[in-house]
Amino acid sequence: MLTGEHELRELVAGNAWLTRALTVVRDSGLPNAWIGAGALRDLVWGERYGDGFAPTTVRDVDVVFFDPTKLSRADDDRATARLAAAWPEPPWEARNQAAVHTWYAAKFGGEPIAPYRSVAEAVATWPEYATAVAVRLSTDGELKVCAPYGLADLLGGVWRHNPTRVDVARSRQRLARHRPAQRWPGVTVVEPG
Repeated sequence: MLTGEHELRELVAGNAWLTRALTVVRDSGLPNAWIGAGALRDLVWGERYGDGFAPTTVRDVDVVFFDPTKLSRADDDRATARLAAAWPEPPWEARNQAAVHTWYAAKFGGEPIAPYRSVAEAVATWPEYATAVAVRLSTDGELKVCAPYGLADLLGGVWRHNPTRVDVARSRQRLARHRPAQRWPGVTVVEPG
């Protein structure tokens, strides 16, 4: 078990909105599907370092799954629609991590990337260490955690650039757009550089 995993489980279990979202994702039939990144960070940091968690402020619910047989953006759109049909409220955004290599360079620039071999490999490239975390419910209701770099930044309220895939310039853009120190006054920002 990861250090802090029990704390994360308690925060997630104590939030009916995220628990429902996790149940929808589990029951969707998407292979190896997880919720990660911003929605999870917003819950943890809202509860621990801000004024609480408000689902209405979540920009998108990042659902990642892994299906090497369905690599088109249309497949991602169908996956997103499947989630929305089950529960229309959240701003779902489903992305097949097996397909990221087919569109990443066109969207973000730079050289083409190699195909990911798993959800965990994809999560390890997410822009900040605090958001490089995903969770899912198993069929028996147990919360599973994918955190390639651990949970210290997420639970400790540290915004820190993950240089694995995102360069410093893009990290600074994300920092300006997300304004973590203003949204969650207790969060520590480590300037990218």
